[in-house]
Formats: sequence, C-alpha cells, structure tokens
Amino acid sequence: MAKSILKATSINKNFGDLQVLNNVDMDIQRSQVVSIVGASGAGKSTLLHILGTLDKADSGSLFISNTEVSKLDTDGLADFRNKKLGFVFQFHNLLPEFTALENVCIPSYMRGGDKSQIDKKGVEMLSRLGLGSRAQHKPSELSGGEQQRVAVARALINQPEIIFADEPSGNLDSKNAADLHELFFQLRDDFGQTFVIVTHNEELAEMTDIKYEIKDGSILGTARVKS
Repeated sequence: MAKSILKATSINKNFGDLQVLNNVDMDIQRSQVVSIVGASGAGKSTLLHILGTLDKADSGSLFISNTEVSKLDTDGLADFRNKKLGFVFQFHNLLPEFTALENVCIPSYMRGGDKSQIDKKGVEMLSRLGLGSRAQHKPSELSGGEQQRVAVARALINQPEIIFADEPSGNLDSKNAADLHELFFQLRDDFGQTFVIVTHNEELAEMTDIKYEIKDGSILGTARVKS
C-alpha cells in the first residue's frame, strides 16, 4: 500500500433484504481524480458514504492513509474524518446565517485553535479559489457557482487526504459546472489533492484519472486508467 491512499476490500452493504453493495473492491492512489458512475439506484452514493466514513459497511475492510478506519470507534472515526477527509455535496450545505469565510472555517473551528489564524487561512483559501472579495458575503449574496466554490474551500480548509464529492456540479449550469471541474484538476495538479467523485456528468467522468462503473451494487470490470 505504498502509494495507495484508499483501499477498500469486499465491501458489502444491505438495507433489509436489498443488497446495495456486493463485494466492492477499490484501490485509489494519491493525487488522482477518481469518478464513480452508474444509473440511479446502482449504489454510488452508498459506496461514497462508506468510503468517506459517513456510513459503515456490513462487512469488508477500508484503509485510508494506512489506517484501518473500519475498525475505529465512533469518536476515533469522527476525529479521523475531521482531520483527514473533506466533503462536497450537490447541495452546498452552507449555513445561511454565516459569511462565506465563517462557512469555510467551520471544520477548523471544530478542531479548536487560534481563531485569527484559522480566519487568515480561510481568507487565503477563498482567495486561492477566486473568492477573496466575497469573504464577508452570506450565501444568499453569492451565485450558485460561488457557493459551490465556498463548499470546496470548506472541504480544503483542514488540508484533507481525500475530498469526497457527491454530484458536486449537479445543480450548476454548464459554465459553472465546467469551471468547477477545472478547479478539481487544478487542485490535483497544484497541491496533489485526491478526489473521489460520484457523478452523472459524463464529460467529467471521462476527464478523470480512473472511472469506476457500478451496476446493481457491483463494480463492472476493472477501473479505466486515463492515458
């Protein structure tokens, strides 16, 4: 597992009598942008939630950064998630009463530390994503594309090992979606960031380094490595 940042083996998940995931294996390397595609109901989001430690598999093992997270207790898992993982969802999940800067900094506020230093880092993160002038604006004062960039900045604030994204461009128009996709690859190239993205956007899926296709809870064939 020298280069692997995430390794999942024989992941199974049932909801009652319905088997949602069936012996799923994945091996993701650092600094890759990975997509998970498939029809609605195929198990994509369930898999993403398990890989991101937001849900637990019924069986199987999950290693992230050489830590077997599938064996961590609730407190250990919450601490690991806050320190090592970032999340971007289709709906930005920004808190409307807080500014863009405050939204970005929430994961770091939760960890504790010097608020002024956290705020400084948050401003730097927003500036890096072209939103330096929007730091004191509330979500209602931002466009959809700007709100999603704030969500990306929030996911990046704790310098996570992996960012998990569930249909991140699903609510964006084609221009903002293309800009967001370009941002992911820029972050990969500039900072070695790893992304695991569930998407219905074929254009994005074809750009990624590896594409996993899931059907009826199983991975179809092998991952396609982009040449």
